[in-house]
Amino acid sequence: MTDTEAPGSAGTHLPPVDHEFTVRYRSRTRLVLRRFVRHRAAMVSLVVFVLIVLWAFVGPHLWHYSYQKYTPDNSQAPSWKHPFGTNASGYDAYAQVMRGTQTSLKVAILIALGSTAVGAIWGAVAGFYRGVVDAIMMRIADLVLTLPLFAIALVISSRSGGSWYWIAVVIAGLTWAYVSRVVRSTVLSLREKEFVEAARALGASDPWIIFRHLLPNALGPIIVNATVLVATGILTETALSFVGFGVQPPDTSLGLLVSQAQTAVDTRPWLFYIPGFFIIAIALTINFIGDGLRDAFDPRQQRVRQ
Repeated sequence: MTDTEAPGSAGTHLPPVDHEFTVRYRSRTRLVLRRFVRHRAAMVSLVVFVLIVLWAFVGPHLWHYSYQKYTPDNSQAPSWKHPFGTNASGYDAYAQVMRGTQTSLKVAILIALGSTAVGAIWGAVAGFYRGVVDAIMMRIADLVLTLPLFAIALVISSRSGGSWYWIAVVIAGLTWAYVSRVVRSTVLSLREKEFVEAARALGASDPWIIFRHLLPNALGPIIVNATVLVATGILTETALSFVGFGVQPPDTSLGLLVSQAQTAVDTRPWLFYIPGFFIIAIALTINFIGDGLRDAFDPRQQRVRQ
């Protein structure tokens, strides 16, 4: 019997092997990063968003006009000297849009961070303990969800003196419940996994299990919801500033700039459309980044054939 003959079947040859493949395990972080990089719309949006952030936070230190500085050039159209023109008071619109973008981004990011932190912890605790604790905590979250976000934010923001920080705190205090429901549903399934049982068997405390095992494994939905909250935050702040209950002068935001320019939309349209463009650009890029993260955190494939 030759080397290629099967035992007990003389003259029978095994089919030749054309190729071999191996299965190599890759960490979840590498898989998520690889999927995200392959999402073209998300990658382009990430580059655009980073450029907007750098322009808003670094640009004011390099530009020769301040958003609070008068110039003798009143109601000027866009030019090399004033790329976004000037308003009736002589303020350089380029400097004001940079400051407005910076303020709106700070509000949106603080809303996303605050809402995500509170909502993730709230939902994880409710999902882990279930029973009476879960029922009480989620009824509180449901109550927050029934509150009219814009109306309450408008009333409270009107008493905050136009501070971007308190506007962000108010909106975050009304949006964390959305994250809590998503995290709770994820934790309800995770708490039955083997790694949680193993942690219990090793004597791990409940806080250790929640913060060391459950929340890290629910990171995908948490991050995706955080990106959604950035877009929600900037649009809500824009709406509040547009109706006069958001950021107040001498500070400015994109919503306030649009509100101040609505009467000049026919005579000086650049004052209205340019900050409006940045609002749309930020919201769109954040939504595309969220879509890319949602696809990247898809857990259906954890091993890659090579």
